[in-house]
Amino acid sequence: MNTPAAAADTLAAWQAREQEVRARMAAPGLSTPPQVQGKTGLQIYEAMMAGELPPPPITQTLSFLVVEAEHGRVVFQGRPQFAHYNPLGSVHGGWAATLLDSAVACAVHTTLPVGKTYTTVELKINYVKALTDRVPLVRAEGRVIHVGGRLGTAEGRLLGPDGTLYAHASTTCFILDLPGPATGPTPR
Repeated sequence: MNTPAAAADTLAAWQAREQEVRARMAAPGLSTPPQVQGKTGLQIYEAMMAGELPPPPITQTLSFLVVEAEHGRVVFQGRPQFAHYNPLGSVHGGWAATLLDSAVACAVHTTLPVGKTYTTVELKINYVKALTDRVPLVRAEGRVIHVGGRLGTAEGRLLGPDGTLYAHASTTCFILDLPGPATGPTPR
């Protein structure tokens, strides 16, 4: 864990980055096939952070967004809220799992070339500390372990600005070909 001064500096940097990304970000929505056609996985996240593609609606619903993306690494930042609480009086583990799933799967996506997509086939989460709305922000950082022709694996950590680890995860993603422009049955 960081010192209180270091944690305050980290929090200020995270808040500044969020403001910077939100200032450019488009309204939540879904990208159309023509908007993403010809883009690599990494280019999709870069376009999202630049406001050229909309972030998915879940980011608004669960109060998180992508704040960093590079080849093999993605960072999502989220604000734990009372609305995310479970009956036990802490943030529901599903909220943390969603951030981690986004980070680790999208890390795999950043390595994919044009014409490829993915789906998560396995997600493993370990919760190590309860999360409450007293934590101002958390970051889920996903990093690729391996990407092959059909499978990709990644790992991630959910951290507070003071360095506290709340959960960690690993994923396996199945890599798929995007459907081509011609869809439907083959002509006879």
